[in-house]
Amino acid sequence: MKKVVLAGGTGFIGEYFQRRYKEMGYTVEVISRKKGYRSWDDKEGIIEALEEADILINLAGKSVNCRYHTKNKNEIMISRIVTTTILGEAIRQCENPPEVWMNSSTATIYRHAEDRPMTENEGEIGSGFSVDVATNWEENFFAIDLPATRKIALRTAIVLGENGGVMTPYRNLVKFGLGGVQGSGKQMFSWIHVEDLFRITWFLKGNKKWDGVFNCSSPNPVTNDELMRQMRGKAGRNFGLSAPKWMLEIGSALIRTETELVLKSRWVVPERLEKAGFEFKYPTLEKTLDEII
Repeated sequence: MKKVVLAGGTGFIGEYFQRRYKEMGYTVEVISRKKGYRSWDDKEGIIEALEEADILINLAGKSVNCRYHTKNKNEIMISRIVTTTILGEAIRQCENPPEVWMNSSTATIYRHAEDRPMTENEGEIGSGFSVDVATNWEENFFAIDLPATRKIALRTAIVLGENGGVMTPYRNLVKFGLGGVQGSGKQMFSWIHVEDLFRITWFLKGNKKWDGVFNCSSPNPVTNDELMRQMRGKAGRNFGLSAPKWMLEIGSALIRTETELVLKSRWVVPERLEKAGFEFKYPTLEKTLDEII
């Protein structure tokens, strides 16, 4: 049987991948801290799961949707480094290791950009805690020497889908009349439909010459202003109150998250994917929202 291993595969993206890979005829092994799956503490079980796997996709890591105090910062960083290290050590012990290992990364690795898009070759790495997490994560991943396993880092933009991710809070903002711009509204919003993210993993699996870093984002990012305009349109709302930065700072403290998640300008484009011939099923925000809402 063809086999895929999903590490951290019980969240919004992981559950979607489970379903889609099963539809493709794959046996799906999931490594998770949740009961009923391979445990991160079960080293022998992880090796068994990885043995003769066609593909390993690592989605593990504590959610960044929290306040960035010392405890959470440590957990965010450690959860990514430790799980990646565990997988690397397990692959080394496989007689027939996975052909390809795709490890999550994030499009947040690039600087706040309102002037030009960030590509894999010409994007500028940013600064701050979130960037430190991304750079350390990637450095740890690529430092693991695995001659028989191709390695790909997926610098993923904000993932949109019907049953999870950021769509619920955005829809609630619009529903309760708060669907105006956040901050200046000029910050870029890079995103990807969860189906296209799945299709990217399938596409990259298919050619052994592809490795390294890939931006996983729609080729048509929009401003926050445009995002909220389209969200209001889909909900039949003509008006939404805007939220200036000072108001967002207060609100984020109350709901225990960080304003960076909405105020950082992520202008990321998938240059390597497009050059490789990948075609997006949901290339525009309008088409994506039509499917989701």
